[in-house]
Amino acid sequence: MPYHAQHMAQPPTREEVDRLQGPAVLEFGTPWCGHCQRAQPLIAQALKDQAGVQHLKVEDGPGRPLGRSYRVKLWPTLVFLQDGQEVARLVRPETAQQIHDALRAIA
Repeated sequence: MPYHAQHMAQPPTREEVDRLQGPAVLEFGTPWCGHCQRAQPLIAQALKDQAGVQHLKVEDGPGRPLGRSYRVKLWPTLVFLQDGQEVARLVRPETAQQIHDALRAIA
């Protein structure tokens, strides 16, 4: 599943995320967040050749249960999963290399 530029219309539940198979990246943020907007080219670049990695772009905020279950405090937060289990996490990545390094942990 390639990079997704838009947030999911209906985010998955924590139970659905926990049942994911294979590598996945949960991206928490909002469309209006400046840090999120600056990170988008880096995330897109890092994920462009990762066809086997699921990318779930989830809009976060107060009262959003998925982000709270992962204790997300700052945006964007990237949670790298293997078979539904967190393996790595990046908060406000500054380079595509940081994302590539975390992807290696789940690939």
